[in-house]
Formats: sequence, structure tokens, C-alpha cells
Amino acid sequence: MTFTSPASAPHQRNTASPARPAWRRRGRVPGRWLVLAAAALAAGTAAATQLPAGAHDATAPGYGQDDLRRDTDAIRALGITGVQARVTTGAGRDLVATSGVAEVDTDRPVPDNGYFRMASTGKALVATVVLQLVDEGELALEDTVDRWLPGLVDGNGNDGSRITVRHLLQHTSGLHGDLPGFATPQQYYEHRYDTYTPREIVARAMRHRPDFAPGDGWAYSNTGYVLLDMIIEEATGRPWHQEVQDRILRPLGMHHTYLPGSTPTLRSPHANAYEVYPSGERIDVTRVIVPDTGGYVSTTSDVNRFFGALLGGELLPPERLAEMQDTVPVDEETQVFWPDGRYGLGLVNRPLSCGGSYWSHEGGESGYITLNGATHDGSRSVTVSMSTALGDSPDNTLQQEQAASDLVDHALCDTPVAGQDT
Repeated sequence: MTFTSPASAPHQRNTASPARPAWRRRGRVPGRWLVLAAAALAAGTAAATQLPAGAHDATAPGYGQDDLRRDTDAIRALGITGVQARVTTGAGRDLVATSGVAEVDTDRPVPDNGYFRMASTGKALVATVVLQLVDEGELALEDTVDRWLPGLVDGNGNDGSRITVRHLLQHTSGLHGDLPGFATPQQYYEHRYDTYTPREIVARAMRHRPDFAPGDGWAYSNTGYVLLDMIIEEATGRPWHQEVQDRILRPLGMHHTYLPGSTPTLRSPHANAYEVYPSGERIDVTRVIVPDTGGYVSTTSDVNRFFGALLGGELLPPERLAEMQDTVPVDEETQVFWPDGRYGLGLVNRPLSCGGSYWSHEGGESGYITLNGATHDGSRSVTVSMSTALGDSPDNTLQQEQAASDLVDHALCDTPVAGQDT
């Protein structure tokens, strides 16, 4: 498949609205709702048994196939149409489980390694390429945006001479995003094929004052990663996605990860994607054109391969991986979804109930919600893909996040799941 350079290739608008989390290109849940919901969830998990960092209870049975099936069934029971999950350990076969159906009103099963839009998980790919270029001396983390894209970030208090590559990678640039979203089914049908060039995306952001001065806060910024794509192109003289292909996808054998470009559909097999709106309507939102950075389509096996390789030292030397893992706290609103979460350079760090923490980068795009994680040495990784985004209430949005986070935690802690089959 042939792709055009992001300097001219169309990008879809960010589908964020003020009702859902920013890394899901659908918006944010109001903070007052989330604080209450998070408090209730924290009360339920505070009594979890803690083990030393990275340790497992050798006397307890491990997390197995039945446990993974229970966890996927628990997610499906929330009203998710289809779920697929995979645990990779490098020892024997992967654990794989599915639940639900691939399409409503059918009995078509969810494919156990079906395609889905990985959305913001693709930011970890872009960040890895940037760190490789830093290691090669092609650019520096303290380079400013103006060093590579002079005059592009300017106006209304925005100043590309003060924003660095590090700020962009870590969402500490303060750049405000401004792209229309799909607040209603009608907006989805009217705008699902709308496109913008990268420069148009940046120009829309320049209509607003920064959310804060560079380095003085944290706020998720898709605009920042559009700028990183453009900087990669300036530094290499090649399309950014070609750098991802040649540096990551091809060497790791990630042959099922690709950019669909202006094609609004996915390769087969895949489960259809659904959005549940505040009105209660459930809409098939599978067909959509998405921005390139968030537009990668992948599979659970490919995503696990990437995180295992990254954390296992196959893509970056130790000093660069350490820079990638130098984290700052996320903002209060995001803490509701990622309790005690911290953000590095394109990587999220979250605590484990068994002690220690794991690395990940979740994503959500038009019905496809993906959570993932890997241990510090990459020896154990897990990805869960859901083909429904619950946006009918803040509680349901948060419950979906929590159920998927529980699956990731159980898999990485090797913790058996108690309870009856659902």
C-alpha cells in the first residue's frame, strides 16, 4: 500500500469531546463525576495483598487460560460487544481468549487475533523512533520545535522557540488541541470522513492560548505528536511512517500492523466497532478515517511483540530506554483512569497490585479501546482489545477502563482470578 507524506496526507480530526479521556479520541469525563467514581474503586482495591516489587507468590497457581476467559467475560458483561485478549510470556504458547460477538445481531465469533485500530498506542512507536534518532545524533531531546519547524508554532502565546522535543513526547508542551469530535451519532455520520493536513491541525491549535507554559504542567496533546511526525520527516528526509516501518515493524516481524491511509475500513478478520452515546444509542462506527499517528491498525500479537521488544532492549540502548522511562505525574483528571499513573516519553507507567509497576500505552478510536502492558524486562506482556466504547455515562466509561485494567494487572502479576464463570 502506498502512503503519502504527512506533510500533505490527510488527517482526520481528533474525535475528542469534553466527556471522555483525551487519549481516546472521543473526549473526557467531567472531573467531578470521576473523582467520586475513582474513590469508590480505590476503596475496593486498597486491601489488595502487596508483594515486593516484581515478585510473584510461588505457592499460588498462576494466571491461566480459564482466568483470562473469566476476565474477558467480565468485560463483555458490562455491555461490550466483543473482547479479545492475549498474554505473551515467551514460555510456550500465548494465552488467548475472546468473548462476545464480532457483530451485533449475529453469532459471528470475535477473531482471536483480529485487526483493530490501536489509536494512541501508536504514540509509543513514534516515540521509539525519536529516541533512536536521538541516539544516532540526528536530533536532540532539547531541540526546540522552531529548530525543525521554524515559525509553525506561533501566536496567541504559543512559542515554538520554548517547546522542546522532550515536551512534545511527554505532553508537557501546553499545546491546546482543537479538532471537532463526534458528540452525537449525527456528527459521526456527517464528519467521519473529514480530513485535515498536519499543518491544518497545528493551525487549529494556534487559535488557542496554551494550557500552560512549556514544562509547567501535563495535558495530553495529540497536536504534539503531529509535530513529532513532522520533525521526524525533517530530520530524516523521509516519511515518518516509513521510519516506523523500517526501524520497528519490519525488524520485529510486525506484519499485521499497518496504516490504512484514506481507507475507512480494516482488513479481515476484525470485529466491528461500536460507540454507545450519552443518548443510549449504540452505533456501528467501524468506518472512519483517522489521523495517521493514531491510525495504525494492529493485532494483539503484534502489540505484545512491540512492548516485549521495547522493554527487552531490542529497540533502544539502555540509556535511551531509561530516558523514555523518566516520568512525570499525569494530571488529576487522567489520574482517575490511571491511578498513580506517570508518563514518560511516549510510555505510561502504572502500579501493579502485586507490587512494582508496568509500562504501557493505551488507545481508543471510534469504538476500539485497547489496553496493554509489559513488565520491566519485557518478559511478560498483555493486550486486550474491546470493540465497544461505553460513552453513555461517566460511571460506565470508568468501569470499562477498570475491568480492562484488572485484566492487565492479573496477567502481569500472574494472579489467578477468583469467582464463577460468567
